[in-house]
Amino acid sequence: MSINLNAHAFAGNPIRSKTPKAHDPLSPSSAFQSLKTHLLQIPETTSLPPPPKSPLFKVLPFRKGRPLASSSITGNDDDDVPSWHLGWISLPDCKNFLGKCGVDLTEDSLVYLGSKVEDDVVYWAVDVSGESRLVPELGDKQFCFVELRTLMVATDWSDSIAMGELAIAGHARALLEWHNLSRFCGHCGEKTIPKEAGRRKQCSNESCKKRIYPRVDPVVIMLVIDRENDRALLGRQSRFVPRMWSCLAGFIEPGESLEEAVRRETYEEAGIEVGEVVYHSSQPWPELYAYLNSLEDHILILVFGYVLDIVGPSSIPCQLMVGFFAYAKSLEINVDKEELEDAQWHSREVVKKALAVAEYKKAQKTTAAKVDQMCKGVEKGRSLSADFNVESGELTPMFFPGPFAIAHHLISTWANQDVPTDGVEASSKQPSSSISNL
Repeated sequence: MSINLNAHAFAGNPIRSKTPKAHDPLSPSSAFQSLKTHLLQIPETTSLPPPPKSPLFKVLPFRKGRPLASSSITGNDDDDVPSWHLGWISLPDCKNFLGKCGVDLTEDSLVYLGSKVEDDVVYWAVDVSGESRLVPELGDKQFCFVELRTLMVATDWSDSIAMGELAIAGHARALLEWHNLSRFCGHCGEKTIPKEAGRRKQCSNESCKKRIYPRVDPVVIMLVIDRENDRALLGRQSRFVPRMWSCLAGFIEPGESLEEAVRRETYEEAGIEVGEVVYHSSQPWPELYAYLNSLEDHILILVFGYVLDIVGPSSIPCQLMVGFFAYAKSLEINVDKEELEDAQWHSREVVKKALAVAEYKKAQKTTAAKVDQMCKGVEKGRSLSADFNVESGELTPMFFPGPFAIAHHLISTWANQDVPTDGVEASSKQPSSSISNL
């Protein structure tokens, strides 16, 4: 079976491909004015139709970084796999749910996400982390707040609608986390206030009024290649689960180019000098690792995504992973033990074999069933580590991040020999990898 993604996970957001002009009813400014009118017209117990010439509003609640979700199974076959959906609720329902908890929903608590012109709908996100009484009420309607990393693993990557919903959730999560982290001005210390329907903030101090925009931190991630011996350099961090290997990566420092960051990070972490650097693709990566509750959480994280920081809440709401192939000029490895536990050259044959036996689709189905049970209130425990054994039940010799991580596509693209050989022109291909025996 082949894994062919039209875009990386968390990319390809279907509701923010274009920002409407200010005079458009679906634009942030126009929608925000309509939103205020809506909120004033919503009574406490009943729902009224929207004002004339106003778009519909749908709201996605988040609690502690977890989006509201539901799950359904289409068909009557016992082998049918459930699929999750974002838990959009109408603006009146959102206001009434919060009203029952004693909270007044205001326009400044909602963040503009985007719109769909064909449906005349504007989408918003709201953080309800402080309202624990919402959980049982929404649970009665078979909604559940689910970790974004769990939804990522549960997503069927062949389903473009599901991939679009994952991108929406990632975008919303990043914006809400940024709002939580930017409550005060970094220049003068005064409180900030939302502007432009939550798309930016501004210092409330009249003598400051500093504008603050959502933060994105670029990270280079690279597969280092030994052309002469047909090998790739893979590293292990001490917090990786046993047998897992991935690409090297690191944050870009002020004053350096992307290519310079690739060369510096490779030399610092593994002592390898890099010459040519070839672009592959990029991936938005929302902060997924604020809370670790169990060994299974670690498995979900480490198997399906590249790890930058998994200990405690992050101050980085969203990274942009920029992927490269890097061609080695030296081959002797000198590992910086503060950065990596180990780094080794691996032959193409060994990497292809590891890709072939890892049952990523099986793990996706397992997690989709877990989300379905959570939404129905009947969650059952199961270790996902079993999904990375070969058919005989033996442990796989090595494995890599799953298909939702850019590292997977760098590794699998090289393993399947779809890599630029001259190191001059950057590859503009969308992520596409072939994995057999899934």
